[in-house]
Amino acid sequence: MSTLGATSAAVFRPQLAAVAILGSGMVTFGVFLSGFVIAEPAPYEVFMAALIGLWFLFGLKISRAVAPLLALLILFITGGLLSLTVMRDLATAPMYMAVSGFLALTAVFYAAIIEARHERLKLILDAWVAAGVLTSLLGILGYFGAIPGAQNFTLYDRAKGAFQDPNVFGPFLVAPSLYLMYRLLTERITTAAPRAVAILIMALGLFLSFSRAAWALYLFCACALVLVMLLKERTGAFRLKILVLALGGALLMITALVVALQIPQVADLFSNRTQLVQDYDGGHLGRFDRHKIGFLMSMEKPLGIGPMVFSNIFPEDEHNIWLKCLTSYGWLGFVCYVTLIIWTVTMGFRFLLLNRPWQPYLMIAWIVLIGHAAIGNVIDTDHWRHFYLLLGIIWGCGALEYRHRRNAAGALTHRHLSAPTQR
Repeated sequence: MSTLGATSAAVFRPQLAAVAILGSGMVTFGVFLSGFVIAEPAPYEVFMAALIGLWFLFGLKISRAVAPLLALLILFITGGLLSLTVMRDLATAPMYMAVSGFLALTAVFYAAIIEARHERLKLILDAWVAAGVLTSLLGILGYFGAIPGAQNFTLYDRAKGAFQDPNVFGPFLVAPSLYLMYRLLTERITTAAPRAVAILIMALGLFLSFSRAAWALYLFCACALVLVMLLKERTGAFRLKILVLALGGALLMITALVVALQIPQVADLFSNRTQLVQDYDGGHLGRFDRHKIGFLMSMEKPLGIGPMVFSNIFPEDEHNIWLKCLTSYGWLGFVCYVTLIIWTVTMGFRFLLLNRPWQPYLMIAWIVLIGHAAIGNVIDTDHWRHFYLLLGIIWGCGALEYRHRRNAAGALTHRHLSAPTQR
């Protein structure tokens, strides 16, 4: 019996390895598709829905470490479903909530598969880089009218790549740019050239999106990355390398910016976009006025008013994720969202500087998530696909750390019990 069992295990082990490799490859392709969302439902939704369904059928495991993420997101979506009950005309609101539920599910999915195999983190970020470079090239070429159908990759004279909105396109490029910066700072200088080129392509794409939130996010995340790495690395030589390369990169970015501003079309829009407060921000019923009125209104609406109703009352959408949670997901959704952000940021901070194979990915996702929470004050992020990927990466790394600690504690206990008794 034992021989038969060993033979069966030997037969199935290569098959299981092949299935795991295939699954990782499909996840990689799914992340790559997240950079191409010109229309909804996008190929990303279709592919990921099928992939998650297959993974559930073949045994997707949700551990105790990932369960709180699942619980909070279920409650968040429940708040959104309750908000539908106060709407007179549902219109496309059920579809909006269906997309919210699907995206929430992707966060749990990413966390679970990362916990299962931390090697998937590199595949995920590499796919994100590939998507970022390609969609940036589409945005850049489209902005300058250098390809057929260029208008499909711009909006209001702003690059949007293969996205519907420049304000989503720009922030999407920050995490892959940070990943390449990290590799540029930590790996051999002989491999720097292709990464530097990719960083410049995405930086130009992000710049031509003319998204002030994306600009601020990029600057904050790049500075935070250097700061965290200086805190983590203790050797003087490595710190000097980080500072020299960071300063060199900053000078290169400034030079590229100066060159881009020599183009009148770019300079004019840049001058307009760099005004801190636009007319649609500070004017009557502008962004900030809507925020104040919306928060006061939400205090009397515990179930919210339903998704996309706010723009029927006011000239535009909420453009504030905290207000969006109150209006579209009610008080329950708001509390769950705030709890989720605080829990995620706190957990990531606790494990941020630990020497683990997954530490660089946790660091990058944690920094970018904090930046997204900040720009959420002026933009809605509840349907940003990459936002849920960031959540999944952080919770997956947290689950890996909890398992690592359990294994270490178990090994220590085993050594203690097996040690000879001293008399």
